[in-house]
Amino acid sequence: MDRRPRSRSPRGFTLIELLVVLAVLAMLASLVAPRYLDRTDDAREAVLRQNLIGVRTAIDQFYRDKARYPDALEDLVKERYIRAVPVDPVTERVDTWVLVPPKETERTIFDIRSGAPGEARDGSRYATW
Repeated sequence: MDRRPRSRSPRGFTLIELLVVLAVLAMLASLVAPRYLDRTDDAREAVLRQNLIGVRTAIDQFYRDKARYPDALEDLVKERYIRAVPVDPVTERVDTWVLVPPKETERTIFDIRSGAPGEARDGSRYATW
């Protein structure tokens, strides 16, 4: 019988190596996460602006074609001016839009605004867009 000690071949990582790798990953994540979150906020605001432009354009086209304003956003969908009522990307809901009537009547839609609370990254309130 051979009594020589067997040499241990490395079959895995040591605890120190794993801790170093985890520390490096945590540091990289802490650098990337704020940039990612800022970009998602920028994207939400850009989508909100585009949704407002699209619905306002549809309201104007509806008025030009029918000589009256729509009674509800669903009228724009029924008449195929838009495919669906867009989702407010800040509130992530369809029913938070604030419908602004024209001065002469209270029943129709002249303009649309976001019902999202709070301020945008530029300091303006979402409700004023």
